[in-house]
Amino acid sequence: MRSIFFLAIILLVQFKLASQTIYLGADLSYVNEMEDCGEVYKENGIVKDPYQIFADHECNLVRLRLWHTPSWYDNLNAGNRYSDFEDVKKSIGRAKAEGMAVLLDFHLSDNWADPGKQRVPNAWLPVVNNLPVLKDSLYNYIYNTLDQLHQEGLTPEIVQIGNETNKGILLSPADDSKWTLNWPRNAQLFNSAISAVRAFETTRNQSVLVALHLADPDEVNWLLSGFINNGVTDFDIIGMSYYWQWHKPTTIAQTGTIIKNLRNQHPTKQVMIFETAYIWTTSSADNANNTMNEAHPSYLPINPENQKKWLVDLTKEVVKNGGTGVIYWEPAWVSSTCRTQWGTGSHQENATFFDFQNNLQLNGGIGWLEENYLTSIFEPEINPNIQFSGNLGYVDIAINESISNVSQLEFRIVGGAGQTIESGKISSLPLHPNGYRWTASNLIPGWYAIIVSGPENWIASHKFVIP
Repeated sequence: MRSIFFLAIILLVQFKLASQTIYLGADLSYVNEMEDCGEVYKENGIVKDPYQIFADHECNLVRLRLWHTPSWYDNLNAGNRYSDFEDVKKSIGRAKAEGMAVLLDFHLSDNWADPGKQRVPNAWLPVVNNLPVLKDSLYNYIYNTLDQLHQEGLTPEIVQIGNETNKGILLSPADDSKWTLNWPRNAQLFNSAISAVRAFETTRNQSVLVALHLADPDEVNWLLSGFINNGVTDFDIIGMSYYWQWHKPTTIAQTGTIIKNLRNQHPTKQVMIFETAYIWTTSSADNANNTMNEAHPSYLPINPENQKKWLVDLTKEVVKNGGTGVIYWEPAWVSSTCRTQWGTGSHQENATFFDFQNNLQLNGGIGWLEENYLTSIFEPEINPNIQFSGNLGYVDIAINESISNVSQLEFRIVGGAGQTIESGKISSLPLHPNGYRWTASNLIPGWYAIIVSGPENWIASHKFVIP
């Protein structure tokens, strides 16, 4: 009886594959407000435009929230409104001026939307229980917003329909006061919003990626199944929020496994972390209560260096498992003398990328943006029970019989830009005399990797070149 299985990977050159961008982003929705409150941002003690700071440190995506009508701002500070259409328009212009792509976050509410709050905008409250009219209102709002932005050269590259929509969107006050998830209603609303984006793309000859956004990696799979089983399928990106403080005990490694499984189950969809953050101190610069004060025990002491390390490790795991990006939530929400709805100052100054004098901490989270995460794919992972060999045309993978769960092993072929070319179960590949065989054609010259993984972890990987 043979003690070794062979997997032959036959590689033929010259097929051109479109690469996917690895997005390293920042939600900068608070910046305009902080500047109007008198705050300035500094690097090496010199005042500098915050959008330029992030662009100079390799940020390539800016996420911006859009509220429908945040009239509650009228009674705060100078009465200026933020994260409404005019403010978002200004922010998109700043991001694009620095060469960064934009993710527009339709909150579909007048105030914060999250897993516990999804209240319909007041303008639509009279029709909240009239689904046909509500769908029409949503469609027109999405379409007209994108069309107005397009007319000013501000079309976002990505839009997300709702924010952390675990309980749905556009809920009445009664439904929002409790847990509710009405899939037939939810699906019709999401499909109406998505169809507005697709109509805009067709009419204006634009390309916009559509994302869903869910909170907590452990909740994503069953919620995503609910979307798909109810006919919401025309989206491009699965976005999730992952914060250690709120989603523990789910680890970085477990989040990576969730991403890997999502990519295998839905190979046409990208997967990204849309929100994350990590503290660099437990101190405060003001009297506003901070929302985060916990650190993972493996990332102690709490300091800027470990803020960066946590982000780097998370992003390596995301990219290694087929994800296409990580976005940090509000790294520029510094302390100020302005009031929020809950206090004076910031509720996250201890998790920004700036110290309490608004100086960029070069040893902190900002350095996360400058790492080369493709090396996390192309660094060989050694496993004595899996041996790689071959020549310019193929790669053989020898799997020792001590690995009893061959039927559960998965493979992934990754290109030099981090794009997944193909993935699946090894046992699903055709069986040839020397073992299972994956055949490709027309790969362009460059570096590639094959990754072999089990149900819970990455087992082995091998780097090879097509000359």
